[in-house]
Amino acid sequence: MKRDLTRRVLLAGLLMAAGAALAQTSSRPLKLVVPFGAGTSTDIVGRIVADALGRQLGQVVIVENKPGAGGAIGSEQVAKSGSDGQTLLLGTVGTHAINPSLYKRLGYQPLRDFAPLGFVGATPTLLVVPAASPWTRVADLRQAADASVNFASAGNGTSGHLAGELLNVRLSKRFVHVPYRDGAQALTELVAGNVQFMFYHPAAVLPHVRAGRLRALGASSARRSLAAPEVPTLIEQGVPGFDLVAWFMLYAPATMPAEQQDRLREATRLVLAQPEVREKLSLQGIERTDMNAAELSAFASAEIAKWGEAVQRSGAQVD
Repeated sequence: MKRDLTRRVLLAGLLMAAGAALAQTSSRPLKLVVPFGAGTSTDIVGRIVADALGRQLGQVVIVENKPGAGGAIGSEQVAKSGSDGQTLLLGTVGTHAINPSLYKRLGYQPLRDFAPLGFVGATPTLLVVPAASPWTRVADLRQAADASVNFASAGNGTSGHLAGELLNVRLSKRFVHVPYRDGAQALTELVAGNVQFMFYHPAAVLPHVRAGRLRALGASSARRSLAAPEVPTLIEQGVPGFDLVAWFMLYAPATMPAEQQDRLREATRLVLAQPEVREKLSLQGIERTDMNAAELSAFASAEIAKWGEAVQRSGAQVD
């Protein structure tokens, strides 16, 4: 009797310890790495997703900005974060479709090192110039002297960088690329007139356009941006085959346990279906498309091929 009681006490103790350990694990905060600086479009989108995901999971989700090298530094950190199941990445077209072809040495492989959890959405970029610029349409760039024109970007390997390089190809120009630490810094320099133009997300540039500090000349996509339908596309203005769209994807490291991936994938699906989240993303110029796991993987592979070809055509390369 006494021995049986002892066994039951021990068993109860073990169950209580296991329950406490489980509660401790589930209450640990998730970390969402945003591989660009605070205040950038990627950061804004990341915080929308982190806030909603935290409420869905009943768990704190902390955003950590890790900018540098076109998002490669933060992406590599997540790829090598191990299998603790607590670290996620807000990847972009730059980090996961452009960088593999643009960088000669990249510390991660998008298809091998990451598991997609959910497609957050896509947005065209807008070609903008300072308000004091004499240019009012894309045709004016055709007349510009190559040597006197430079364009800013949020860093090597970003969609803005490659859009500028593709514009060089389409207009037979050699405009000089000036990469900055992040989009916020590049925008500051553009508004000040220290660079001549930039391709960047509508959410970041439209406040400057509406305040009269910048002028939007064109959209980089095949159809006009929902956030700025008054801005004609480059294709409409006689620049053929110019269809580049930036996108955002939530990723887990491939080493994360499968059951944790499944849990986060389902939570992400529910979050991105919420009208409130869709509205917030729409206000940032993000257009949503729902994809299942198989479609996410197929999309990721197709984007690497598409942007790899664009990188090759542009001749852009980073050591």
